[in-house]
Amino acid sequence: MSHSTDPRPMTARRSGPLRGVAQVPGDKSISHRALILGALSVGETRITGLLEGQDVLDTAKAMAAFGAQVERLAEGEWSVRGVGVGGFSEPEGVIDCGNSGTGVRLIMGAMATTPITGTFTGDASLSRRPMARVTDPLALFGAQIAAREGGRLPITIQGAADPLPVRYRTPVASAQIKSAILLAGLNVPGETVVIEAEPTRDHSERMLAGFGADIRTETTAEGHVITLQGRPELRAQPVAVPRDPSSAAFPVAAALIVPGSEIRVPGVSRNPTRDGLYVTLLEMGADIAFENTREEGGEPVADLVVRHGPLKGVTVPADRAASMIDEFPILSVIAAFAEGATVMNGVAELRVKESDRIDAMARGLEANGVRVDETKDSMTVHGMAQVPGGGMAVSHLDHRIAMSFLVLGLATQAPVSVDDGSPIATSFPDFLPLMQGLGADLG
Repeated sequence: MSHSTDPRPMTARRSGPLRGVAQVPGDKSISHRALILGALSVGETRITGLLEGQDVLDTAKAMAAFGAQVERLAEGEWSVRGVGVGGFSEPEGVIDCGNSGTGVRLIMGAMATTPITGTFTGDASLSRRPMARVTDPLALFGAQIAAREGGRLPITIQGAADPLPVRYRTPVASAQIKSAILLAGLNVPGETVVIEAEPTRDHSERMLAGFGADIRTETTAEGHVITLQGRPELRAQPVAVPRDPSSAAFPVAAALIVPGSEIRVPGVSRNPTRDGLYVTLLEMGADIAFENTREEGGEPVADLVVRHGPLKGVTVPADRAASMIDEFPILSVIAAFAEGATVMNGVAELRVKESDRIDAMARGLEANGVRVDETKDSMTVHGMAQVPGGGMAVSHLDHRIAMSFLVLGLATQAPVSVDDGSPIATSFPDFLPLMQGLGADLG
């Protein structure tokens, strides 16, 4: 298994009020895209606020392997000298994307319409995840693809020498599918069109436009339609990466469930295609104020002020799932402390993330005394005034599962343990010191 480390058991204990400022890391989705688009541009792209978790570092290594000059200048500050659209060179070795589904799917898209060959692999968790949802549309461009049974890693792609434009309706709501197709479409003559039943996170569209691509979006009878004109010359741009709303969700959740807490989380992205968790929390009665709203790097951001208070269960509609797909594990933890049931609909995609997140959260919550009902596409958490805790949760090599249960243990009656906290480094390497700095008893 790539990026193998010894398991690191961790335990969280009931904590006193959390106080202070939580400087969460840069947005992971934007960090991946900044590196890839910088590599496909002409000139030098300076990136500030880049998330330096393992997932993003693996993407940086991949861009260097495809011929871009990638250099770390200081903490969170990187330089990428690109090779231009269609300028990727053939990598000498296998591209190891570790645990990152976003990284591997977007990079496969970025090289699939250039006549070079690349082989992709990842860790045990990533190698179980479905890739045909991306490789099938990439084959429509003319790429030749060889994969393990079930369309899984390792995968070898021979890029199309004479790529054809594609018009594609995504079968599931997935920004990764959409982004892979758009990145492939950059090196294709004519228009590449992606049609979504409902909009997914739009970082790729925003950033492509910022780098000079001719891209437009519209809502039609077919759905949400994104049209990209191929063969642009992307121009290097400075990119200021806002702070990750998915990472911010963990200290926010901790402050909401630990009595007496009040924290500030500055500079968090409020992109409307990523804001579903915060919309849901406000519906639950969460005490969250959004201050100093502004725009950074083409993204709306705000400072979050979060205080503990009573919460009530709600029903999350299925059409909101795409805007909060990574936040359902931590929402289920918050829901455990709310009055009444919280019903999460439209969450089937959680079963094919780093782990089956519905099953992982349900089993872990049950081990800590919380009743959970689940179907293939929904999850219901029955809140309770006092959550017993005292159980061990299995992380399944999934960073969000590990962090979610460590947050749970900060407010349960008895400590909560996770079997392995080492995957946290993939997205939030400073999670432990940040939380401890707020007063959390975990480690």
